[in-house]
Amino acid sequence: MATNPLPAIGCVAIGRNEGERLQRCLRSLLSGSAVVVYVDSGSKDGSVAFAESVGAVVVQLDMSRPFTAARARNEGWRALLAAHPQTQYLQFLDGDCELSPGWIETALEFLEAHPSVGVVCGRRRERFPERSIYNRMCDQEWDTPIGEALACGGDAVFRRSALEAAGGYRDSLIAGEEPELCVRIRAAGHKVVRLDAEMTLHDAAMLHFSQWWRRTVRGGHAFAEGAHIHGKATGHFVRETRRACFWGAVVPSVALVAAIPTAGLSLLMFAAYPLSTWRAFSYLRSRGKPLQHALITAMFLTLGKFAECQGALTYYRGRLVGQRSGLIEYK
Repeated sequence: MATNPLPAIGCVAIGRNEGERLQRCLRSLLSGSAVVVYVDSGSKDGSVAFAESVGAVVVQLDMSRPFTAARARNEGWRALLAAHPQTQYLQFLDGDCELSPGWIETALEFLEAHPSVGVVCGRRRERFPERSIYNRMCDQEWDTPIGEALACGGDAVFRRSALEAAGGYRDSLIAGEEPELCVRIRAAGHKVVRLDAEMTLHDAAMLHFSQWWRRTVRGGHAFAEGAHIHGKATGHFVRETRRACFWGAVVPSVALVAAIPTAGLSLLMFAAYPLSTWRAFSYLRSRGKPLQHALITAMFLTLGKFAECQGALTYYRGRLVGQRSGLIEYK
């Protein structure tokens, strides 16, 4: 009788109203022999029925409690281990992603050969980068350096022992939950590694400026909250938060407040923005990016500092008044 040479692995997918994207996601996971748990957060599009029809184990979140992707992943992996305690590795996947053939085999082979590694991820690619500049920027964002890393994204394979030692995701985070978890995993002595291998196709479906802005605001919120949690001990997201607040609030505020006392000379500070754009453009061109794409991306990187600052200030305002921020969604 043929046996599966791979160690026991379980897969956890999360989603809400992902429709066709979820169908691709679950089919890509179920094409292997691993058990699949799908965690649904109040879908109205038949996602639960579809997941059950293809053989996934479905966990439906209690939506009377505050929802976060972190909470969904936690409930998913804990339900999986309760039903399959022999599981040693966990593949997480967002419902808008499709797993690349051969990825799990590649990831597990690496993890088996490197016991100190707690998390591995690969190359996430955008499914339709040609549909918008926002999708193309996502595809570029996913292209992080190969080798040991500080963090992974939502799609990754975790060693069970590393995940349990860190206590899983932080339920309360509305964004940035993967980097925050990786801080704790690395503090426990495990490494995070990105492999030079195809991992997933992601469908951002980001076609409008308003979607990009909300997504970038969410990133700023993640920076500020992550820095508050781990900044003093590890420097986690401290630089990103300071940079967003400096460009998004400090520079324009000083330039405008000092305009009268300096007879308008302080307004020259706004020249720093095109200079920042030029620096980003030059860097992108040095990496071989096409001229038009490099120019547009550089402009959005500069503009994005204002959105990130908005997200950071939203977090700080919430802390000041004792209220947690709600989800910041772009789809």
